[in-house]
Amino acid sequence: MARVAGVDLPREKRGEIALTYIYGVGKSAAQRVLGTARVDLDKRVKAWSDEETARVREILERELKVEGDLRREVSMNVKRLMDIGAYRGIRHRRGLPVRGQRTHTNARTRKGPRKGVMIKKKTTAAAPAPAAAAAAPKKAGA
Repeated sequence: MARVAGVDLPREKRGEIALTYIYGVGKSAAQRVLGTARVDLDKRVKAWSDEETARVREILERELKVEGDLRREVSMNVKRLMDIGAYRGIRHRRGLPVRGQRTHTNARTRKGPRKGVMIKKKTTAAAPAPAAAAAAPKKAGA
């Protein structure tokens, strides 16, 4: 199992697809990295030699910001927006869509499951409660 940037790459997949399992590496970046490392794009990860794996690992560390560093940078950017009180930061804080999508309908992914409106049943005044009639005091002398 090839371990690159703290991620175990799937052995049965082609190299360019397997590299996309790393956070921050898309298909075009994976193709660029494999081209620089002189590794065939169609070659399966299980067929990579130790030398090829080392070249891919070294290029990823040198050229791209991936996994933990990238996640930290993204979260710090969001935190900065919230701290300065920017509109986008307020939307992040409230858990609403940030990029201008409508919220009257849709936006269920950001807003979460629907919170139903409480509906109170009306009590019917036509029939008196039987417990109340039995508990009523009787008049003396009648």
